Amino acid sequence: MQRYFVAMRAMIARNLINMRRYIFNTISGLVTMYIVFMLLFLGIRGIGGAALAGGTTLEGLIVSYLLWVLSISAYSDLAWDLNQEAQVGTLEQLYISPIGFNWLNAFNLISGLGLSFVFSGVLLVVMMLTTGKYLSVDLISVLPLMIASLLGVYGIGFAMGGLALVFKRIQAFFQIFQFVFVAFLALPLDRFPWAQFLPLTMGGHLLRQVMIHGTRLWELPATSLAVLALTGICYLALGLITFEWSARIAKRKGLLGHY
Repeated sequence: MQRYFVAMRAMIARNLINMRRYIFNTISGLVTMYIVFMLLFLGIRGIGGAALAGGTTLEGLIVSYLLWVLSISAYSDLAWDLNQEAQVGTLEQLYISPIGFNWLNAFNLISGLGLSFVFSGVLLVVMMLTTGKYLSVDLISVLPLMIASLLGVYGIGFAMGGLALVFKRIQAFFQIFQFVFVAFLALPLDRFPWAQFLPLTMGGHLLRQVMIHGTRLWELPATSLAVLALTGICYLALGLITFEWSARIAKRKGLLGHY
């Protein structure tokens, strides 16, 4: 048990060191996310000022954008890290770790998720101060919904990570899903009921109810919560299966030690 604790602490320390060492990249990433939001905010306000008078559209934009930022981070962490490890030649060393490669990935994703929540919290505060729209941030309700919403995204991230092991450079295909996630978040469930089984769609719907209308977690429909949890678990399981299948192919072809 102690070696797992040491590995977890090492992954957290590594992420913090990278964040501090490349502080300019860290800050510029946060600033870029804010600039993109401002472009969306100014564009919507310019086109649909009357719609924003009711507050719903703008508040929904803030919630959806926040979840999208978290999704991009969750989705890219694994595949990007594997690509970096392959380039510097340390990927094979991770595979011979005493605790196993999968545990290292899990600890890395957990530490990355914690840092993403911190940066997203800062971004949320800045967005609310800029727009003058203040959302309900009940952590007891918000955090479980966000984590459940991101399970499916992590599943896609594992699948992309597996492809990165085999094909090495997948940046072009990788970037497509950033726009696919936008579509998932934008689909209205009242018009497209089948969209509840897609990643992020149900999660975004429930988060908007919680953060805009102040609904508590236990006040949400049980069927919606069940769909959110089961959908996330299914996509995560498919992603893990794809990752393991790709890893076996990479081992068989001897791709882990070469770039």
